[in-house]
Amino acid sequence: MRGAVRHVEWRGDEDPERLEAAVVTLAPDRLDALGTSRTTDYVTSWALETGADWVTSRLSVSVAGRGFTRWLVLERDGHGRWTTETYAHGEADYHGERMPDPGAAHPASLDDALDCDLALCPVTNTMPILRLDARSGLPETELTMAWVDLPSLAVTASRQAYSAADPFDPASGRSVVRYRSVGSGFAADLTVDEDGLVVDYPRLARRIHPR
Repeated sequence: MRGAVRHVEWRGDEDPERLEAAVVTLAPDRLDALGTSRTTDYVTSWALETGADWVTSRLSVSVAGRGFTRWLVLERDGHGRWTTETYAHGEADYHGERMPDPGAAHPASLDDALDCDLALCPVTNTMPILRLDARSGLPETELTMAWVDLPSLAVTASRQAYSAADPFDPASGRSVVRYRSVGSGFAADLTVDEDGLVVDYPRLARRIHPR
C-alpha cells in the first residue's frame, strides 16, 4: 500500500518501563501498521491491515514471555464475520493467575465490530478516530470493538465510545478526542495529531521522539 509513512514511539504512562513503537502507512481511507511492545515481563510484535474506511481486515500478534509463547491471527471478512487462529505453548499462569486461552470464545459477539483494539496499543485507536472524524465536533458515538487482551491474546467484545473534546487546531496540529469504556466507566482525553495518531493517552502512553 502506498501512502505516507510515520514512525512513532510511546512510553508507558503509568509503566515507564514499557516501550511501544510502530511504523504506520497511511492512505486516504485505510492504513497498515507494524509494531512492537516491550515490557519487563513479555515482548509483543504485531501487524495490522485495514480495508476501506479503516475497517480492520487482519491483525496478527505474537507474545513471548517468561515460560510462554502465544500467537493470534484475527481476521474480519467482507460479511463482517470474525475468525481467529491461535497457538499457545508453555506456562498458562501470569503473575499467579491463569491466563484465558487465546482467541475468541464467542466469535458471534464480535459481529457488530468494525475495529480491533489491541491492549496497550495506541495505534488501534486511530481507525475509529479517522472513520468517525472524531477530531471535528463529533457527538458521543458508541462502537463495538474486538478487544485483544495482553499477554493472553484472548479476544472479547468491548463497547467503547468516542467524541470530540477539542476540535483540530491547525496551529498546533493537535486535537483532543474523548474516549470512554462503556462497561468499566474508564474515560480519557486523547491528544491526537493531524493523522489521528495518539500523542498523549493519559494512564496508557505518551509519545516520545526517537533519537
